[in-house]
Amino acid sequence: MGFFLKHTLFRRHSNVLVVIIFALIMTGCSGSSLDSDTDQPTPDVLVNAGANQSVNEQSTVVLSATAQGTTDTLTYTWSASPALTITQEDVNSSAATFVAPSTTENLTYVLTLVVTDENGNQGSDTVEYVINPVNEQPSALIEVLDPVTTGSYPAGIEVTLDGSTSSDVDPADSLDPIAAWRWQQTAGVEVLDSVSLDGDSIAFITPILDDANSLSFELTVTDQEGAQDTATITLNVLSASQTQPVVDAGVDHQVYSGEIILLTGEASTSIPEGLPLVYDWLNDSELVPDINNRSAQQTYAVAPLVTQTELITFTLVVTDSFGNEVEDSINVRIKPLPISNLNDTGVTLQASVSENGTGHQPDYPGQDGQRGQDIISENGLLEKAGRGEQGFDFTKLDAIGDEQDETSEDWSCVRDNTTGLVWEVKTDDSELHGAEHAFSWYQGDLNGGYEGAEGSAGLTCDNDQCDTESFVAAVNQAGLCNFYDWRLPTHNELLSLVHYGNVTGTKIDVNYFPYTDDFVTSPLWYWTSQPSADGVSDDASQTAWAIDFSTGNDNFLNKSTLGKVRLVRGGR
Repeated sequence: MGFFLKHTLFRRHSNVLVVIIFALIMTGCSGSSLDSDTDQPTPDVLVNAGANQSVNEQSTVVLSATAQGTTDTLTYTWSASPALTITQEDVNSSAATFVAPSTTENLTYVLTLVVTDENGNQGSDTVEYVINPVNEQPSALIEVLDPVTTGSYPAGIEVTLDGSTSSDVDPADSLDPIAAWRWQQTAGVEVLDSVSLDGDSIAFITPILDDANSLSFELTVTDQEGAQDTATITLNVLSASQTQPVVDAGVDHQVYSGEIILLTGEASTSIPEGLPLVYDWLNDSELVPDINNRSAQQTYAVAPLVTQTELITFTLVVTDSFGNEVEDSINVRIKPLPISNLNDTGVTLQASVSENGTGHQPDYPGQDGQRGQDIISENGLLEKAGRGEQGFDFTKLDAIGDEQDETSEDWSCVRDNTTGLVWEVKTDDSELHGAEHAFSWYQGDLNGGYEGAEGSAGLTCDNDQCDTESFVAAVNQAGLCNFYDWRLPTHNELLSLVHYGNVTGTKIDVNYFPYTDDFVTSPLWYWTSQPSADGVSDDASQTAWAIDFSTGNDNFLNKSTLGKVRLVRGGR
């Protein structure tokens, strides 16, 4: 009995001792809800949020706390002032984390832990965290825009040093990480006298000296929190006599046999004493096309006659007064003459912004006078079945449709050997094909909803009905050149006869189409078969297209207008 009583008393004393020891531990920690200096009763839930701490910005902070309630299962709720995002995976565990925010000054956050047991009892405690700013040093970086590959920079050229890619791993402002740039030259001939040194880049001209030299520069960058970093760079600069000219032979292109090969070279030197530059164009092909002027910076050659596509290389060699020689090449692809079913324009003149027809214009490539059948003919490489100005190829036909010699002075029709069309030739009399006749436009079919204006006896025509349809009927009845399918030409067919290269006279080859301008004054309107969408009334076209052979322009005319007619056959 005595043993049992002593054992029981010992157990009770042991339990009391455990409670006393836990109370003493809780009293010794910051923020404990037990206070030995007060008469407040011991709460049912005892909480210790941990010791106050000081941590660095952007670090992950692990929260740990202890608590005891009237039940074994407890619920933990963390909060912060000012607000923080606290991550807590299990509310029945005190474990939680938060990421210290970025800051440029010390910040104090008070975290509160509220613990609730299953009987609804609560206890709380607070802990302070001081967030310390930590500033990483920025990284200064210098890049050379358009760096050289030879290791040395020519004299007299502009060089740009760029520091804009300098960075800061922990910027206070991600949109503006670097607060200031500061450049200075640390070695070499002074080149920054008139250059702003406070931007993210500097540009300067390399010095022109008799000897090679070096230039050294330093860039200091400062971030938004005052930390700095410095980068350096050294550039090697060539002497004046070592600095070579710069040459560009132009762009690769392709042409047909007989067309113009543009040799539009460019060259320069940054050294005034290196002038003048001497130019020499070389042809590296066995075809040996003739270069117009080998010593000109910009010139041309005529593409040679080839039977299959050939590649020619032209090289521009440039030499300065120091004897430095540089070169650049272009490749020109020469293609065989194409078979064309469309006439060229007749233009072989070239123009500039201020001048027209003053010879070769290398600064204005791609002109009509450099490409096509006309310039091929002028260069003597266009084979023709007949004759004609520029690229036109015509053959005279007599009254029964037989071919006539070019020198014949008696012909009734002209065959265009390019398009295959056969054309009416006007006469200088008042007969059926007289150049003086004019006609109103009339067409029973394909007229845009309105046939047009029928002719009347008052018109200067020997037909009873002097309109276009009546004229077509009369010519077919007569069987001009032994053909009976004459018609009005389409717009494109009539346009194919326009000779824009004839700058002083009627826009047609008058050697084959005489009397085009007789008995009339400008404009010289010739009707086409096509009605115009302009001038529509009640859904019917009141106008038709015509071409002026005094200017080469086209326009739509009212169908009652008196215009000339040149009939055609074949094609379509």
